[in-house]
Amino acid sequence: QVTLVESGGGLVQPGGSLRLSCVASGSIFSANAMAWYRQAPGKQRELVASIRSGGITNYAGSVKGRFGIFRDNAKNTVYLQMNNLKPEDTAVYYCAAGMGPPYVYWGQGTQVTVSS
Repeated sequence: QVTLVESGGGLVQPGGSLRLSCVASGSIFSANAMAWYRQAPGKQRELVASIRSGGITNYAGSVKGRFGIFRDNAKNTVYLQMNNLKPEDTAVYYCAAGMGPPYVYWGQGTQVTVSS
């Protein structure tokens, strides 16, 4: 069992930055891959970025060049650095972990709102 706790969401103006954090606890050896998803009102949940234990990353086309995912294995934490935020980035962001999609473990979500 793996427990994920996200933090770092909030309200930011367009062009601003936020860093989301996700701390994993429990049987983390079973979490080879970690990822961030988001879900905007009225839309399906979508993959934002993922990272495997070897450091291989994958990004949605809409966030490439603006977002960065990285993990600190010593702290059992994965981060999502979000730069040049746009109103369309507004969503609830979820941390996920497991052996890869479909992900077995999910956090409770953190709200990100981009608005002036």
